[in-house]
Amino acid sequence: MKFRWKTIAAKWKSLGNKQKYIACLSAIIFILIVGTLLKSCKDTPDKSLVGRRIPVVLTPATLQIFEQRVVVQGNVEAKEFAMVSPRVQGVIEAVFVDEGDSVIANETKLFQTDALKLKQTVEIQKNELSVAQFAKRQSAANLEKIEADLHKTELDYNRFKRLFEKQAVTADAFEQQESRYKQILAFRKHAQAQVELSAEKEHQADAVLAISGKDLADAIVYAPISGKISRRLREPGETGQPGQPVVRIDDTSVVEVSAYLPAQYYSKIIPGQTGMNIEVSGIDIGQQIVSYKSPTINPKLRTFEIKCIIKKPPQGMVPGAIAQIEVVLESRKGLGVPAVAIQKRNAQSVIFVIKNDAAHMISVKTGLENDGWIEIIDSDLAENIPVVSMGQSMIEEGTLVSVQKEQM
Repeated sequence: MKFRWKTIAAKWKSLGNKQKYIACLSAIIFILIVGTLLKSCKDTPDKSLVGRRIPVVLTPATLQIFEQRVVVQGNVEAKEFAMVSPRVQGVIEAVFVDEGDSVIANETKLFQTDALKLKQTVEIQKNELSVAQFAKRQSAANLEKIEADLHKTELDYNRFKRLFEKQAVTADAFEQQESRYKQILAFRKHAQAQVELSAEKEHQADAVLAISGKDLADAIVYAPISGKISRRLREPGETGQPGQPVVRIDDTSVVEVSAYLPAQYYSKIIPGQTGMNIEVSGIDIGQQIVSYKSPTINPKLRTFEIKCIIKKPPQGMVPGAIAQIEVVLESRKGLGVPAVAIQKRNAQSVIFVIKNDAAHMISVKTGLENDGWIEIIDSDLAENIPVVSMGQSMIEEGTLVSVQKEQM
């Protein structure tokens, strides 16, 4: 064999280019002829199948609701919550609640901050107010005394003035009486200013006492909303600061389901109209209505947030739980057939119906698909017309069939 291949190779080299070209062309023609003969043999129908009917199963086309849905995961959040911090700075003396406790708005005490120090401050301010009130009374009494002296001095001044005009007293005596009169007038102005200053000090002391009283009242913090304590963040002995929460309260009677959708669906979400099917912890909440859509799209993530409110949620639907969500972007009633009934023939979608025991092909355009059924649009197919739902891949236009059964 080796000798024979060497001989063939030697002969091939001895051939000219034209002869090599003719040899290659002859080989290609030979291969094409053999391929055509094989295909012809393959396409020859088996005589044993001539007249055989293809078994099929029919399913009637039905009118039903089709929905365009997008499936996402979301979170359950409390509609209302409160991060409660001290109103005044001080040492936290007591925390009256623990995680899981129920609280009632404006009734349940949460914690207390440095009440003893604030009580002492109130007592000090009460004393300051008493001192200011006493000083005010003292100033008023001094003004009354000066008013009385002024009255007598004014009478003496007027009398000396008349006598001086009659030259019954010396100029020196009159001038001394006039000077005393002017001094008493100045004393009265000073006494009036003292009374006004004392009144202002009393008002200031009263205001400081009111602030101290409010701080004392604020030392005990009550629940601002009803709900449950979800977190306890500070313990007795720690320093409390306004703005630094001690406990968190979640109102679990009303929750929100929040989810993020791709930006491409933004225009299809209409708050108050768009529905969303929700399941939480195996509990089917049913279809709810979107109550909120973010006014903007996140430019980095290309997503936007939607929410819906659930009032009186079932047990187990609590803040922090994961929600399985189907957002219904579009819903309409249409004619549907089983999705498996759709076949691709000559790059077209088709279905088969049976007339006189023979298959007839109908071109269709498909729409939405839900739960194994697909919407048929722009077609002559009518409701309740049976279509081939099993055996459809084995038939063509005019194929004789044998209906085995119809699926309802």
